[in-house]
Amino acid sequence: MAGILVGVVIGVCIAAGLAWYLMKSPAPFLHKEPLANKPATDSAQQNPPAGVADPGTSGGKPRFEFYKVLTDKQDKTIVTPAKPADKPPRVADHKPAAGYEPHLLQAGSFQNVDDAEKLKAKLAMLGVEANVQSATIPDKGVWYRVRLGPYHSADEESQARSFLKQNGVDSTPIRAQ
Repeated sequence: MAGILVGVVIGVCIAAGLAWYLMKSPAPFLHKEPLANKPATDSAQQNPPAGVADPGTSGGKPRFEFYKVLTDKQDKTIVTPAKPADKPPRVADHKPAAGYEPHLLQAGSFQNVDDAEKLKAKLAMLGVEANVQSATIPDKGVWYRVRLGPYHSADEESQARSFLKQNGVDSTPIRAQ
Protein backbone atom coordinates (compact mmCIF):
# COMPACT_ATOMS: atom_id res chain seq x y z
CA MET A 1 0.00 0.00 0.00
CA ALA A 2 2.87 2.37 0.75
CA GLY A 3 4.34 1.74 -2.73
CA ILE A 4 1.11 2.82 -4.41
CA LEU A 5 0.93 5.96 -2.26
CA VAL A 6 4.56 6.86 -3.05
CA GLY A 7 3.92 6.27 -6.80
CA VAL A 8 0.87 8.53 -6.79
CA VAL A 9 2.75 11.30 -4.96
CA ILE A 10 5.68 11.09 -7.41
CA GLY A 11 3.28 11.12 -10.40
CA VAL A 12 1.45 14.20 -9.07
CA CYS A 13 4.77 15.98 -8.49
CA ILE A 14 5.96 15.23 -12.03
CA ALA A 15 2.63 16.40 -13.49
CA ALA A 16 2.73 19.63 -11.44
CA GLY A 17 6.34 20.30 -12.46
CA LEU A 18 5.53 19.75 -16.15
CA ALA A 19 2.46 22.01 -15.94
CA TRP A 20 4.51 24.74 -14.23
CA TYR A 21 7.23 24.46 -16.92
CA LEU A 22 4.71 24.68 -19.76
CA MET A 23 2.90 27.63 -18.21
CA LYS A 24 6.15 29.60 -17.80
CA SER A 25 7.37 29.02 -21.37
CA PRO A 26 6.12 31.55 -23.95
CA ALA A 27 3.30 30.25 -26.14
CA PRO A 28 3.91 31.33 -29.77
CA PHE A 29 0.23 31.34 -30.78
CA LEU A 30 -1.31 32.67 -27.59
CA HIS A 31 -1.81 36.43 -27.20
CA LYS A 32 -2.46 37.74 -23.71
CA GLU A 33 -4.27 40.83 -25.02
CA PRO A 34 -6.48 41.30 -28.11
CA LEU A 35 -4.72 42.42 -31.29
CA ALA A 36 -7.00 45.46 -31.58
CA ASN A 37 -5.54 46.94 -28.35
CA LYS A 38 -1.89 46.49 -29.38
CA PRO A 39 -0.09 49.46 -30.91
CA ALA A 40 0.81 48.80 -34.53
CA THR A 41 4.56 48.97 -35.15
CA ASP A 42 4.78 48.05 -38.82
CA SER A 43 2.63 47.98 -41.94
CA ALA A 44 2.02 44.21 -41.67
CA GLN A 45 0.21 44.76 -38.38
CA GLN A 46 -1.68 47.80 -39.66
CA ASN A 47 -2.96 46.00 -42.76
CA PRO A 48 -4.00 42.39 -42.12
CA PRO A 49 -3.39 39.89 -44.93
CA ALA A 50 -6.04 39.57 -47.62
CA GLY A 51 -8.95 37.38 -46.60
CA VAL A 52 -8.35 37.87 -42.85
CA ALA A 53 -10.77 40.11 -41.02
CA ASP A 54 -9.53 42.34 -38.21
CA PRO A 55 -10.65 40.73 -34.92
CA GLY A 56 -11.41 44.13 -33.42
CA THR A 57 -13.92 44.98 -36.16
CA SER A 58 -15.28 41.56 -37.06
CA GLY A 59 -18.42 41.97 -34.92
CA GLY A 60 -18.74 38.22 -34.29
CA LYS A 61 -18.28 37.21 -37.92
CA PRO A 62 -15.90 34.34 -38.77
CA ARG A 63 -12.31 35.42 -39.50
CA PHE A 64 -12.18 33.52 -42.78
CA GLU A 65 -14.88 33.66 -45.42
CA PHE A 66 -13.40 31.34 -48.04
CA TYR A 67 -16.60 29.35 -48.36
CA LYS A 68 -18.34 32.38 -49.85
CA VAL A 69 -15.55 32.97 -52.36
CA LEU A 70 -15.43 29.34 -53.44
CA THR A 71 -19.18 29.04 -53.94
CA ASP A 72 -19.25 32.17 -56.12
CA LYS A 73 -21.40 34.06 -53.62
CA GLN A 74 -20.17 37.63 -53.64
CA ASP A 75 -20.35 39.70 -50.47
CA LYS A 76 -19.27 43.31 -50.00
CA THR A 77 -17.10 42.38 -47.00
CA ILE A 78 -14.95 39.85 -48.88
CA VAL A 79 -11.41 41.01 -49.56
CA THR A 80 -9.97 39.53 -52.73
CA PRO A 81 -6.59 37.83 -52.23
CA ALA A 82 -3.46 39.38 -53.67
CA LYS A 83 -2.30 37.90 -56.96
CA PRO A 84 0.85 35.79 -56.61
CA ALA A 85 3.81 36.85 -58.74
CA ASP A 86 4.14 33.46 -60.42
CA LYS A 87 0.45 33.17 -61.35
CA PRO A 88 -0.17 32.30 -64.98
CA PRO A 89 -1.26 35.28 -67.08
CA ARG A 90 -4.94 35.88 -67.60
CA VAL A 91 -6.60 35.38 -70.96
CA ALA A 92 -7.05 39.14 -71.49
CA ASP A 93 -3.27 39.71 -71.14
CA HIS A 94 -2.48 38.20 -74.56
CA LYS A 95 -3.71 38.81 -78.05
CA PRO A 96 -4.81 35.72 -79.98
CA ALA A 97 -2.07 34.21 -82.12
CA ALA A 98 -2.81 33.94 -85.80
CA GLY A 99 -3.95 30.42 -86.74
CA TYR A 100 -4.10 29.18 -83.15
CA GLU A 101 -7.37 27.68 -81.97
CA PRO A 102 -8.35 28.41 -78.36
CA HIS A 103 -7.57 25.61 -75.90
CA LEU A 104 -8.76 24.71 -72.42
CA LEU A 105 -6.85 22.87 -69.72
CA GLN A 106 -8.72 20.02 -68.08
CA ALA A 107 -7.40 19.50 -64.56
CA GLY A 108 -9.67 16.57 -63.71
CA SER A 109 -12.79 14.57 -64.46
CA PHE A 110 -14.82 13.02 -61.64
CA GLN A 111 -18.00 11.01 -61.20
CA ASN A 112 -18.61 12.75 -57.86
CA VAL A 113 -19.41 16.47 -57.91
CA ASP A 114 -17.81 16.92 -54.46
CA ASP A 115 -14.44 15.74 -55.80
CA ALA A 116 -14.69 18.23 -58.66
CA GLU A 117 -15.55 21.04 -56.24
CA LYS A 118 -12.56 20.12 -54.04
CA LEU A 119 -10.21 20.44 -57.01
CA LYS A 120 -11.84 23.74 -57.96
CA ALA A 121 -11.29 24.97 -54.39
CA LYS A 122 -7.64 23.87 -54.48
CA LEU A 123 -7.14 25.78 -57.73
CA ALA A 124 -8.89 28.82 -56.24
CA MET A 125 -6.45 28.74 -53.32
CA LEU A 126 -3.63 28.83 -55.88
CA GLY A 127 -5.22 31.90 -57.47
CA VAL A 128 -6.47 30.13 -60.60
CA GLU A 129 -10.08 30.42 -61.76
CA ALA A 130 -11.62 27.10 -62.81
CA ASN A 131 -15.07 25.94 -63.92
CA VAL A 132 -16.87 22.68 -63.22
CA GLN A 133 -18.81 21.38 -66.23
CA SER A 134 -21.06 18.34 -66.24
CA ALA A 135 -21.12 15.93 -69.17
CA THR A 136 -23.32 12.90 -69.73
CA ILE A 137 -21.33 10.04 -71.19
CA PRO A 138 -23.28 7.07 -72.64
CA ASP A 139 -23.00 3.90 -70.53
CA LYS A 140 -20.95 5.78 -67.89
CA GLY A 141 -23.35 8.38 -66.49
CA VAL A 142 -22.63 11.98 -65.52
CA TRP A 143 -19.00 13.14 -65.16
CA TYR A 144 -17.87 16.47 -63.75
CA ARG A 145 -14.93 18.12 -65.50
CA VAL A 146 -12.72 20.80 -63.95
CA ARG A 147 -11.50 23.12 -66.72
CA LEU A 148 -9.43 26.29 -67.00
CA GLY A 149 -9.21 28.75 -69.84
CA PRO A 150 -9.71 29.35 -72.73
CA TYR A 151 -6.12 30.13 -73.69
CA HIS A 152 -5.64 31.92 -77.00
CA SER A 153 -1.91 31.31 -77.48
CA ALA A 154 0.37 28.30 -77.08
CA ASP A 155 2.72 30.30 -74.82
CA GLU A 156 -0.09 31.27 -72.49
CA GLU A 157 -1.30 27.68 -72.32
CA SER A 158 2.17 26.29 -71.61
CA GLN A 159 2.76 28.87 -68.84
CA ALA A 160 -0.51 27.94 -67.17
CA ARG A 161 0.20 24.24 -67.54
CA SER A 162 3.69 24.55 -66.03
CA PHE A 163 2.27 26.59 -63.13
CA LEU A 164 -0.25 23.85 -62.42
CA LYS A 165 2.45 21.17 -62.69
CA GLN A 166 4.64 23.06 -60.17
CA ASN A 167 1.73 23.02 -57.74
CA GLY A 168 1.00 19.31 -58.13
CA VAL A 169 -1.94 19.48 -60.54
CA ASP A 170 -1.72 17.52 -63.78
CA SER A 171 -3.68 18.98 -66.68
CA THR A 172 -4.54 17.97 -70.22
CA PRO A 173 -4.94 20.50 -73.06
CA ILE A 174 -8.13 20.18 -75.08
CA ARG A 175 -9.57 22.26 -77.90
CA ALA A 176 -12.28 24.73 -76.95
CA GLN A 177 -15.58 24.08 -78.69
